[in-house]
Amino acid sequence: MAENSNHTYNDDAIQTLEWNEHIRRRAGMYIGRLGNGDRQGDGIYVLLKEIIDNSIDEFSMGFGKKIDIVIEDKTVTVRDFGRGIPLNKVVDATSKLNTGGKFDDTNFKKSVGMNGVGTKAVNAMSVDFYVASYRDGQCSYAHFTRGNLLESAIVPSNEKNGTFIRFTPDEEMFNDFSFHMEFVESMVKNYSYLKKGLTLNLNGTAYKSENGLLDLVTENMSETPLYPLIHLEGEDIEIVLTHGNSYGENIATFVNGQNTRDGGTHLAAYREAIAKTFKDFYKKDYKPEDIRQGIVGAISIQIQEPIFEGQTKTKLGSTYMWEKQVKAKDGSTSVDRGPTIRTFVNDFVTKNLNDYLHMHMDIVPVIEDKIKASQAEREEIAGVQKKSRERAKKTAVYNRKLRDCRYHFSDTKFPKGMEEQKELTSIFITEGDSASGTITKVRNANNQAVFSLRGKPINCFKESRKRVAENEELNLLIAALGVEEDLDNLRYNNIIVATDADDDGMHIRMLVLTFIMKYYPELIRRGHVYILQTPLFRVHNKKERRYCYSIEERDKAVKELKNGVEITRFKGLGEISSDEFVDFIGENMRLDTVKLSDEESIQTIMEFYMGINTYERQHFIMDNLRSEKELEDVNI
Repeated sequence: MAENSNHTYNDDAIQTLEWNEHIRRRAGMYIGRLGNGDRQGDGIYVLLKEIIDNSIDEFSMGFGKKIDIVIEDKTVTVRDFGRGIPLNKVVDATSKLNTGGKFDDTNFKKSVGMNGVGTKAVNAMSVDFYVASYRDGQCSYAHFTRGNLLESAIVPSNEKNGTFIRFTPDEEMFNDFSFHMEFVESMVKNYSYLKKGLTLNLNGTAYKSENGLLDLVTENMSETPLYPLIHLEGEDIEIVLTHGNSYGENIATFVNGQNTRDGGTHLAAYREAIAKTFKDFYKKDYKPEDIRQGIVGAISIQIQEPIFEGQTKTKLGSTYMWEKQVKAKDGSTSVDRGPTIRTFVNDFVTKNLNDYLHMHMDIVPVIEDKIKASQAEREEIAGVQKKSRERAKKTAVYNRKLRDCRYHFSDTKFPKGMEEQKELTSIFITEGDSASGTITKVRNANNQAVFSLRGKPINCFKESRKRVAENEELNLLIAALGVEEDLDNLRYNNIIVATDADDDGMHIRMLVLTFIMKYYPELIRRGHVYILQTPLFRVHNKKERRYCYSIEERDKAVKELKNGVEITRFKGLGEISSDEFVDFIGENMRLDTVKLSDEESIQTIMEFYMGINTYERQHFIMDNLRSEKELEDVNI
């Protein structure tokens, strides 16, 4: 092999990065994606969560009953009334990796914060970071910028014991970011439900729960339950469950106060335990999916040193309730393990739910009627779907509709060296050969798939479940997503609806979202569904070309580019050339998250958008959609 003289590998090629520079260069290792705050999983919310987690851990250990949180513009302050950081360790605890008080579980038995990492990540990624620890009449403070210490000192203080942190995320990393308060409020509410007796004040509004998960599920239910909510509590576990008439499952999950929206080992155990308990109670071989159809509930567990998949902690990966290294007198070490999470959850649910059913016999026939109804519908639909898919296979339509990618979100072992790309696995749902052809040509074939619709899908809101099951388009879409039997088999992390920005495109978008919302709402609740933003205009002169996503962006570009400006109005995805489109589905891809909070009624939403045409809907559309004349009216 010939030597490349342009790349010399010598002593100078070896670098040692400072702790803060390593965090800033490899932000994804610490907080997942960066983002600008438009998505619930964006980095600024991870930073906020890391600071609040530390205060929550103090409360969990019995110190401090109040946490004050203030967000003003781009700056956050968090004040707790716990023990405070040991005064001489404030600088180390906030700026030295692998330094913290959570390695020894005598001080923090069931914490959720990153051991020795979380606060340091916030510090490194903030243009301004200030920490003050108040203990026994003294205050130890430190002030940083981007992880670099500006000043520190220990001075007298009259403040109550606890910790105060102020930080402003760095716009060099979080481009033009802003905090969306609905995301923050949801986070704070969940903390209050999971930590009974704790008051969290967010910008002056107090959040406190007296009944834990029962309050969470009760307040968020968007339909009338078929029977009163079952609420069971034990040491290190709390569960709630009932059934409704909606499709799918809606189970919120938490570990040590952390909202694990992507589930994990505890959710798998809970789902298994529910199915097993009802099956054994009724002494009938009901299928798990029939037992769980329409279930609404929540589970929260407390474990020592939880292992999460990814730094954003949205999925629990731990197998055991605890694992400890034990050192023998002869110096040898062994691992002491507690029960598996599966066994722990199964044992608790099996005993306590079974006891509850025997003590509340009035709800027993109600639950069984629901199971039988789900079974009958599933069996009818399964036959219809099978025939539809067989027809599709005979006509080879499936291969024409899906242009798959090489790697998938549901892979248990993602290819080595590509683990970070698992979160990027995506499927673009588009309409027409032109648009799908363009995306297929420029996509990343490793992790981006394309599914092409033929015309407008059926309106699922107006049709029966059987009629929907007979629809070839939607059957093939379900197969492509991999969710026929279980949402955990989802093949793509991001489901992206990519339609034209005209009336037909908007209608197709709503039909696809109606289908997902009605039958697979958890895909939306877990943050998997997005709408692709594509540019409406190309503004360019001889020196520069800009793509604009709104009239406001267009007008700004026209003003800044000044002389010799030409404007192209894109009316369809197929009009955008392949060499241009590659930018719109790559690193600079703009996505709108499809949001569905637990408290929103799916039925009400679908009735408004897809039901009988009403004056209110017409008024809403007129207020929110740009007319074609507005889009093409250019003032240069």
